[in-house]
Amino acid sequence: MKLPFAPALPTFTLPSTLHAELEIRKSRFIAYAIPVADRDAAMDELQRLRAEHPTATHVCWALLAGGQSGMSDDGEPSGTAGRPILEVLRHHDLDGVLAAVVRYYGGVKLGAGGLVRAYTDAIATALHDAPRVERIALASLSVEIGYPDEARVRRWIEQENHTLESSAYGMSVQLTIRMPITAIDTARDALRDMTQGRASFPEDV
Repeated sequence: MKLPFAPALPTFTLPSTLHAELEIRKSRFIAYAIPVADRDAAMDELQRLRAEHPTATHVCWALLAGGQSGMSDDGEPSGTAGRPILEVLRHHDLDGVLAAVVRYYGGVKLGAGGLVRAYTDAIATALHDAPRVERIALASLSVEIGYPDEARVRRWIEQENHTLESSAYGMSVQLTIRMPITAIDTARDALRDMTQGRASFPEDV
């Protein structure tokens, strides 16, 4: 059964990385909020943070990135780090953001409730008054064109600030273009116009 179409609500991400540091009962909590494109990019950022903080006791994190979300307590008691961090991200209506908190243990145990408050406060401090930008969903459009049209289409891709993801050459040229999902229909019309109707779209077949 098809559900009625409902336009997606806008989602927001961060324009740049934010960070904050708190000291709570001798433990250092260093929070980072990092805009990322997807889970792979988030894992790269986590690897970088671990390399920057090789002696840290824990690097706990949460990720909101569409269907690629996740979280980790990284050795802290279950539910005391990753989930509180995730809830702060949700509270700020953020997507495409990795939130990580690096902890250097100071020798004083905080207890489960104290850990939840500490991780919550650390990431909330980093995000306090954070600027947000609308996160634009991207999609790929494949177009098949003749060789004589290739230069014109490539110029158009550049002018529109789209990204050419791949190109394949055979009897014709197939280009895959990355663009905002809201631009797909307009792009199809533009490509048909500039090629006098010769452009075709493999996914339409």
